Amino acid sequence: MSTTAPRRLHLNAFLMEAGHHEASWRLPDGNARADFDLKHWIELARLAESAKFDALFLADGPALNGTGEFRPPGQLEPLTLLTALSQATSRIGLIATVSSTYNDPYNLARRLASVDHVSGGRAGWNIVTSAGAAEAANFGLADRPGHAQRYARADEFLQVTKALWDSWESEAVVADKAAGRYADPARLHRFDHRGRHFTVAGPLNVERPPQGHPLLVQAGSSEDGKDFAARHAEAIFTAHRTYERAADFYRDIKARTAAAGRDPDNVIVLPGIVPYLGSTEAEARAIATELDELRVPEYGLRQVAAIFETDPSALELDRPLPDFILARPKLEGSQSRADLFVELAVREQLTVRQLISRIGGGRGHFELVGTPDQVADTITAWFEGGAADGFNIMAPALPSGLEAFIEHVLPILRGKGLFREEYEGATLREHYGLPVPANQFHSSTAAAIA
Repeated sequence: MSTTAPRRLHLNAFLMEAGHHEASWRLPDGNARADFDLKHWIELARLAESAKFDALFLADGPALNGTGEFRPPGQLEPLTLLTALSQATSRIGLIATVSSTYNDPYNLARRLASVDHVSGGRAGWNIVTSAGAAEAANFGLADRPGHAQRYARADEFLQVTKALWDSWESEAVVADKAAGRYADPARLHRFDHRGRHFTVAGPLNVERPPQGHPLLVQAGSSEDGKDFAARHAEAIFTAHRTYERAADFYRDIKARTAAAGRDPDNVIVLPGIVPYLGSTEAEARAIATELDELRVPEYGLRQVAAIFETDPSALELDRPLPDFILARPKLEGSQSRADLFVELAVREQLTVRQLISRIGGGRGHFELVGTPDQVADTITAWFEGGAADGFNIMAPALPSGLEAFIEHVLPILRGKGLFREEYEGATLREHYGLPVPANQFHSSTAAAIA
């Protein structure tokens, strides 16, 4: 009689310099120079690995974050950083955000394959299409490409990238010293892609990655983003502030994945949560309040205005969002995040100042303020109720917030049988329970390199 393995939570440590709260660098024990401090990142990576997290996740964008006046604006390039962290760890997955809009498939496929080799099969790619106008300006463009255009380019980008990873068959290298024959040229495939955005001959000059393909992650929640995820993503990062919205998204993305001809169980949905933990609710709220009081309202005002693609002067701190924003105009940037902010402001009848306070800890992700039991119960309810397959843990301050989650919440989740005690696999795909993709090329059907 066959038995089905119990469903287990997947947890990523979403790392961001001194923490996800915009004022975390100002805490007395905060590391104001965490952004470029490799020792800081190594300590965080080892901490998360000691707790058996599935993966580390690093966000990124090819532009300065704000003006630099109120929050550290820079960051190390994530693939470079994760390569370093791969040598300081041995099991935890390593997911980097890289733009499909401001890269080309060959170089990025090579870099990601290299990280997968160097790490022993632990690399993941969070695919973004880069919504910011500042990013476009760094690549010689007067403005960012339109939303639909960015996703059309990303779709072709993935088609080419997957072909490049598959261009070496697993049996390509024979390394026959006696015969003097290193590789079987019939198993190295040129595919001569000619599309709207790219012309790429192939094959890649890096052997097929240990995972077949690095794990593919996507974080857009617009209609284009969800359709793209249904075709390509193996894990989806998302932001929801209520169980109902998270459950609706979960059902929708699983249905879209099935409609795209893929197994919905092979797509892992991971909302972000920002946990403020205390031994009592009052203690947890005191931690959240301390951070909130360190915020600079001007910084938050600029961030909100940027999301809504308007000038900060159009917003008044002690008034509700203006009618033109409540009307939800179509935006070329982050439409789903703008909609989330509007829904939060309307649902809770917030002024702009109050809205800024509510998003200061996680940019719109779900903030949990409470005891370890309360946080664990909420995680369990979302997981067992069909709203999530796991979570991105976004500690408001680092390392303290991650340490508190590991010390106080993980034992409760393990006691419920929901999270692993030890790693059972070696690769990121094995942590997520996902298969190695089949190679699309075979010597009998593809032209070999002469």
